[in-house]
Amino acid sequence: MTEKLVKTDAEWQAQLSPEAYKVTRKHGTERPGTHEDFPAGHGTFTCVCCGEPLFDKETKFESGTGWPSFYAPIEGQVEEQEDRSWFMRRTEVHCARCDAHLGHVFP
Repeated sequence: MTEKLVKTDAEWQAQLSPEAYKVTRKHGTERPGTHEDFPAGHGTFTCVCCGEPLFDKETKFESGTGWPSFYAPIEGQVEEQEDRSWFMRRTEVHCARCDAHLGHVFP
């Protein structure tokens, strides 16, 4: 894994769009079906914050949720932690390099 990338909150806000900042730095959620820049053909999904490769297009699948879904990350690029917010117990995934919130794992 690459060395951790640490920036101040102000630096992230200056770098990211308001939507990307809300999702990645404040653990927000984008509306289903609104994300258009995921690879449709051959490609790699990279972190919007630091550019690290996270998921290969070959592991993408249609989950029916409206959010891009992958069944496996690129090894060592994604970390998980337990999220007990919203009266639920879920697994949150984030970029191993910059800790950007990427979403949750669902069975």
